[in-house]
Amino acid sequence: MEKLRIMSVFGTRPEAIKMCPLVQELANREGIESLCCVTAQHRQMLDSVLEVFQVKPDWDLDIMTPRQTLSTITSKCLTGMDEAIDALKPDMILVHGDTSTTFAGALSAFYHQVSVGHVEAGLRTYDKYSPFPEEMNRKLVSAIADLYFCPTANNRANLEREGITKGLFVTGNTVIDALKTTVRPDYRFSTEELNQLPYGEKKIVLVTCHRRENYGEPMRSIMLALRQIAEENRDVELVYPVHLSPVVREAVDTYLRGAPRVHLIDPLPADEMHNLMARSYLVLTDSGGLQEEAPEGNEIDTAGIQAIFAKALKALSDMSGAKVGDKTMMDALIPASQAIAAYSGSDEAGLFDAAAQAALQGAEASKQFVSKFGRAKSYGEQTIGTPDAGAASMAYFFQGLARP
Repeated sequence: MEKLRIMSVFGTRPEAIKMCPLVQELANREGIESLCCVTAQHRQMLDSVLEVFQVKPDWDLDIMTPRQTLSTITSKCLTGMDEAIDALKPDMILVHGDTSTTFAGALSAFYHQVSVGHVEAGLRTYDKYSPFPEEMNRKLVSAIADLYFCPTANNRANLEREGITKGLFVTGNTVIDALKTTVRPDYRFSTEELNQLPYGEKKIVLVTCHRRENYGEPMRSIMLALRQIAEENRDVELVYPVHLSPVVREAVDTYLRGAPRVHLIDPLPADEMHNLMARSYLVLTDSGGLQEEAPEGNEIDTAGIQAIFAKALKALSDMSGAKVGDKTMMDALIPASQAIAAYSGSDEAGLFDAAAQAALQGAEASKQFVSKFGRAKSYGEQTIGTPDAGAASMAYFFQGLARP
């Protein structure tokens, strides 16, 4: 009896973290030949994950180029997949999530009349430009796929509302499988800088920021807010594995490099990142993948969200000592957290909408205050009329949470 040939296609670091456990599990299943095709949309960061999980691709498109665009990624994936499918002859192709590799892989499978399984299906914001291009990528893949592997029941419900009722499975998130293989209490990092961080003595805050939506002014505000946190809190150490994007690196060099207690390091392999998260006091990130990996827990209701933000506000208040009127990020965070605490409904969207409105009002109100912390303090009344960068970044944060 011939084995069922299932080819997993991925090209970025987050995809690889979630797909490598699946590639390995399929290889252990009788009656299945597990194939792996990578596009290398993120070359260096992808390779580090493949090394950690000891997965050797059967086909490597190697498409990455400097300052690549969405159009070049998609077109190179499509043409490269033609050759891969012709050579490996899969019976089914598995794609993950919502990257350009995901969309191109599914479309190429359709052109070759090969069945498609969509891992992490059903995520939606219902705003085609947020996240961009992910929201449209995953909706287009939904129109092509034959099987849908949804992390949660809510994701399945999203697809059912769109008229997709067959081939739906609620599977959980494969990132949990990845974490079970990488996180260990006796883990030692490859660099002494990470081994010697004062875990338990100081508050280690792990930071990442790389999304296209944050390019420009939002990223500038985020970097300045991070610098403010570092300058004003001696018991905090920021660890920032800086994304390889030239845009991100330029922003980091301009606004954050040289700040005290900030460790700017190269991107970490998956196992090092997972173990660093496990030892961190707090994770600040715009990465959807890290937001899933960091808590490693179940879905929570509005009461749980209120408890989280109450605890976070207390921790940040104790850490900074800042209050409303001091012209810091707390001018937005405090009213947003108060709005969350006061919310009496059961709808998460309503809760975050209330928080976003309060944060925006707080950031706007910071224009009238005189800076009392950080480098801006030396400018005194000259800071009146300009909103605080940290407060503005908090407003952006809550606006992101409030998006449907």
